[in-house]
Amino acid sequence: MTRFMKKSSNKSGLPPGSLIHIGEKKTDKSTITIFDYDKDVLEEKTIDNISECVNLKKTPTVSWINITGLHDISVIEKIGQIFEIHPLVLEDILYTDQRPKYDEFDKYIFIVLKMLRYDEKTEQIITEQISVILTENYVISFQEMEGDVFNPIRDRIRGGKGRIRKLGTDYLTYSLIDAIVDNYFLILEKVGEKIEELEEEVISNPRPEIVQTIHRLKREMLFLRKSVWPLREVINNLQKNESKLIKKTTIIFLRDIYDHTIQVMDTVETYRDMISGLLDIYMSSISNKMNEVMKVLTIFAAIFIPLTFIAGIYGMNFDYMPELSIPWAYPLVWAIFIGIGLTLFGYFKHKKWV
Repeated sequence: MTRFMKKSSNKSGLPPGSLIHIGEKKTDKSTITIFDYDKDVLEEKTIDNISECVNLKKTPTVSWINITGLHDISVIEKIGQIFEIHPLVLEDILYTDQRPKYDEFDKYIFIVLKMLRYDEKTEQIITEQISVILTENYVISFQEMEGDVFNPIRDRIRGGKGRIRKLGTDYLTYSLIDAIVDNYFLILEKVGEKIEELEEEVISNPRPEIVQTIHRLKREMLFLRKSVWPLREVINNLQKNESKLIKKTTIIFLRDIYDHTIQVMDTVETYRDMISGLLDIYMSSISNKMNEVMKVLTIFAAIFIPLTFIAGIYGMNFDYMPELSIPWAYPLVWAIFIGIGLTLFGYFKHKKWV
């Protein structure tokens, strides 16, 4: 359950804006990388001191500042001082159990997203909170650990491919959101394959272990829904906001993300229904399997009931039983037993019960 609920008791009683990291420490050291570019110039570097970013505030180029690792509160606090970020925003950045959200301020827009990855070994969905601050000249992104889905964006910036080097910070923010949403489809593809495998196993060979897998997958889908569902509101607010930070040319691309988000949500709901149906199929398969066993036992019992009746009669201790004196009585009884058994078996066969 720690994957789905994070303890926030450390914040209890503290005033609003208190900077406390809520979540796991997923990297040893905070890393700060910078992409400073326009259509003609690109500077990419990794810095050790956030103070080196001061000059980026007023440059005409687009600056993307990415901070990896949220456990070092001094770094986050310093960023807030340099870029004049509200303490409540810094608090939300450090609280890694935030739902996707959108907040608009005078000079910047604050966005919280959930970046998901699928672990092939554990077959679990790994989540990471991504916080993005959009301003006129720079974009600041915060992530919990190394490794993300932004490498294609970095490659496009380095190679000058597409329109990303020609447009502003709003298009860069769109690109980050688009990369996260596109990755949801990869997650859903993995989940869909797992559901198909479970369907085949449930029908062909229902085992108790499958129930645990179904319940785990059901929890994963609930978690995925929690991460995706509020995203529709975030994209919708970005489309409809009147901020000068979002240009009209970028709103068209945001509409495309909105459509993708709706598609992801529909797929999540479909998979949730399919997983719920897997439990019904499992119970039906187990019931059918038990019915088959009971049918076989019932057929054997039905065949042996008349034979047991005859054997019970001739097992009684009476002195005068006419059939006992017949020379061929023993083989005759066996013939009757076999005849009754074959007759009943043939009748069951005719009724297609066996």
